[in-house]
Amino acid sequence: MSGTAAAAFGTGPLSRACALVHTLLTVEVLLLATVAPGAAGLLFLGGAPANLPLAALCLLPLGPALTAALYALHHRSRDLTELRPARTYLRGLRLTYASALRIWLPLLAWLTVIAYSLTHFAASGLPGWWAGLLGLIGVGAALWGANCLVLLALFTFRTSDTARLAAYFMVRRGGATAGALSALIVAGAATVWFTEAVALLLAPLLLLSLLRTSRPMIAETEEDFTA
Repeated sequence: MSGTAAAAFGTGPLSRACALVHTLLTVEVLLLATVAPGAAGLLFLGGAPANLPLAALCLLPLGPALTAALYALHHRSRDLTELRPARTYLRGLRLTYASALRIWLPLLAWLTVIAYSLTHFAASGLPGWWAGLLGLIGVGAALWGANCLVLLALFTFRTSDTARLAAYFMVRRGGATAGALSALIVAGAATVWFTEAVALLLAPLLLLSLLRTSRPMIAETEEDFTA
């Protein structure tokens, strides 16, 4: 094989497509492995609203898994000869696990409180518009959390700075917020119409889409908020 051909191998369109598919499948397998203990717990829980706190505990590994997946997808190689998605995912998990939990734990607790309130809303005696307000607050919290996960995966900020930047970009970068909302809608629809497993299977594609719509936020963060 000539030097030119060797240099070209692994860099063409077909090779890049194969590299992307390989990365997505590897990230999918590792993400499922990371959340497997919690997912196994969910299998034993029924759909009763009283089980929501236990379900939230089962979902604790999901936050770090998502940040690790975002890290791996962002740092993925386009060259078929330089693929190390498993190593990149595990490195992202190691680097972001603690910081992800510091955001994910209170966010999950808040969303659980909202979900529990909505499932018991009929017994509260509150006017119906309160349910709509709670729903909007929950969606807003989830969108804020999506921004947090992207920032946690790609940057090293203090938790308070990450929280503030995520809120800032919800207003500053509407495209990123719209992209996160689209991903949440698809994940929610897959969960409601099928099962949570379908949403998990779609996770790498949804996270890749989230990274693409978050590019302006990422670029502004790199330019204005990093040395």
